[in-house]
Amino acid sequence: MNALRRVWDHFEEGFIAFLLAAMTLVTFVYVILNNFYTLFYNLGDRFGGNETLLAIGDFILDLAQSMTWSIALTKALFAWLIFFGLAYGVRTAGHIGVDALVKLTSKPTQRIIGIIACLACLGYAGLITVASFDWMHTLFTANIGAEDLGHYGIKQWHITLIVPFGYAMVFIRFLEIFVRILRNQQTGLGLADEAAEAMKLTEHDDPQHKEHKP
Repeated sequence: MNALRRVWDHFEEGFIAFLLAAMTLVTFVYVILNNFYTLFYNLGDRFGGNETLLAIGDFILDLAQSMTWSIALTKALFAWLIFFGLAYGVRTAGHIGVDALVKLTSKPTQRIIGIIACLACLGYAGLITVASFDWMHTLFTANIGAEDLGHYGIKQWHITLIVPFGYAMVFIRFLEIFVRILRNQQTGLGLADEAAEAMKLTEHDDPQHKEHKP
């Protein structure tokens, strides 16, 4: 079970890296093509209307104009990144927590508040999972092609599939946190504390906190 968990965690990180890389690559190629053809047009004009250079410019321009799908694909990849990354943020304590007042209470009180907060998160994640699945199923039944991607066989339900899947993973992650709270392995949701991180950075950069060598 632990081995399977490690495999999934590595897949989670690798898939997020793949989505970021794919978004960057598609956007980079599209921007380059939309600006690169003018170089060959200018060179062709400078060399007395050189047909080879102008033909290369025409070819690059045609490639740029044929990439009408790039913006739609980037949006789809970004949506997948957001909803797939939700559960990753829960696992790595990447979501920001506003719990300054909670930390002023005793540990037992923090644990009770953590249980209540975790149950609220489980309810929200479960509700969105069911509702988004119904939405995705409706799109699956309609079988409508995605904007600028339909002629490649990509349907709208292919893109929206990530919403119920992402929130189902969020539900599982909060369920794991709920079990750890019940076992007294943690008191809260384990969210990120920006104030504490800022204080650590301040102390690290403050020369008064650094050791002075003789």
